[in-house]
Amino acid sequence: MARAGLTAERLAQAGAELADSIGFERVTVAELARRFGVKPASLYSHVHGTVDLKTRIALIALEELADRVADAVAGRSRKAALAGLGNAYRLYAQQHPGRFTAAHERLTPEAAASSAGPRHANMMRSILRGYSLSDADKTHAVRMIGSTFQGFVTLESHGGFDHSSPSSNESWERIIEALHSLLSSWPAATPAGA
Repeated sequence: MARAGLTAERLAQAGAELADSIGFERVTVAELARRFGVKPASLYSHVHGTVDLKTRIALIALEELADRVADAVAGRSRKAALAGLGNAYRLYAQQHPGRFTAAHERLTPEAAASSAGPRHANMMRSILRGYSLSDADKTHAVRMIGSTFQGFVTLESHGGFDHSSPSSNESWERIIEALHSLLSSWPAATPAGA
């Protein structure tokens, strides 16, 4: 029997908060049940196990991040839009470290299709409209930007830049500038076999 007041949505939101406090990798149905003061079996009528719970947390994180990015890039183009995207991404990771990790969880094709993942891709492609890139090069650029932001934010969140100079903020600004410069003068494709 379902416990009064517990819903899949409430559990997913509580799971997202738990991920931020203890780390996404440590979130389980058993840990969430402990937080609610119930037996794990009480939650199984709402979520179908830890994998389902983590998928729900990932979907929340992707949606929240997409909303933040949309606000940050609205009305901006080129470097300003690129900076808005990166800054929204970086700030979300700082404020919600567990959810940030969840946003990069590998989803099933069904969950991915219903997620905000396509919104992220569309927003990144919209930002790239300000640069003269072919459709194929936009795909390469989306991958480059995502990899750069993900790598920097992950290293920063794990203290990778704590004991070095210049500051990570200065490096971040230079990275945005370098990405803008590269996108503005994107190299021509090298012919196959050359």
